[in-house]
Amino acid sequence: MAYSPEIQAVLRKMKKAKNINMFRRYQTIYLWLKGRKQQEIADTVRVCRKTVINYINSYKEDGLDGLIPGKSTGQPKFLSDEQEDELRNDIVNKVPADFEEFTSDYNWTVKIVRAHIKNKFNVEYSQSGANKLMHRLGFSFTRPTYTLEKADPEKQEKFKQDFKDIKKN
Repeated sequence: MAYSPEIQAVLRKMKKAKNINMFRRYQTIYLWLKGRKQQEIADTVRVCRKTVINYINSYKEDGLDGLIPGKSTGQPKFLSDEQEDELRNDIVNKVPADFEEFTSDYNWTVKIVRAHIKNKFNVEYSQSGANKLMHRLGFSFTRPTYTLEKADPEKQEKFKQDFKDIKKN
C-alpha cells in the first residue's frame, strides 16, 4: 500500500520514537492523516480529545517538530542563589543548637530546616518542597547510627557466633 510522503514521514518517526509519549504524538498525527475522527483518535491513543486537538494544531503550525515538547521551566525557586548558599553553609558548618530558635537539636532534619528557612528568610516550604531543596543542594537523607558505650566486644562476638550457629540449624 502506497502512503503519501507525509504519512511515510510520520511512520518513520513512529518507528524511531524512543519513548511512549512521542510515539503517542506521532500516532495521533498518523491517525488524523488517515482521516480518523478526533474522538476515535483520543480513544485509540488513550488521551483526551483536547490533547488530540493540541497535537494536531502543533503539527499544523510546525510540522513534526511541533510535536516535540519544549523544556519545562518549572516553578521559580523560593530562595535566591545567595540564600541557598547561605543555607548550605549553615547546614554544613553549624548545628541547629547554634541558632537561638533551636535549643537541643544537634542533627538537621527537614522539619528543622523548614523552620530555619522560615525564621531566617521568611519563606515557607512544604515537607516535599524542602526535601527537593535539600536534594538540589546536594544533601541526602541518612539515619543516625548508634553505638553502645558500655557494650562488651567479647559478648557481642559470642552473640554473633551463636546467632550464626542457630541460622545453620
